[in-house]
Amino acid sequence: MLQTIVKKWFRDNDSGFLDNGNGPDILVNKADLVNCEFLKVGVMVEFECHSDKRGLIAKKVKLLQQSKSSGQNKKGKRSTKEFRPGVMT
Repeated sequence: MLQTIVKKWFRDNDSGFLDNGNGPDILVNKADLVNCEFLKVGVMVEFECHSDKRGLIAKKVKLLQQSKSSGQNKKGKRSTKEFRPGVMT
């Protein structure tokens, strides 16, 4: 199984693309999602990569566990950031 991030997701087409470094992007369709209904740009996924006449296709795409610490502390409250005033020009 390979891992990468979601580069683009088109809700109206139920498809998108996974990042492939310097190579061509990998197409992913909603029908190939295992544990979700859609993908968000920037999330990490695990998948099998196949090739056909359209190019690289992702199959059996699964969301990987995301850390839930993004901006929240252990009590579920947002962490406070130090106020830093901007510079007016």
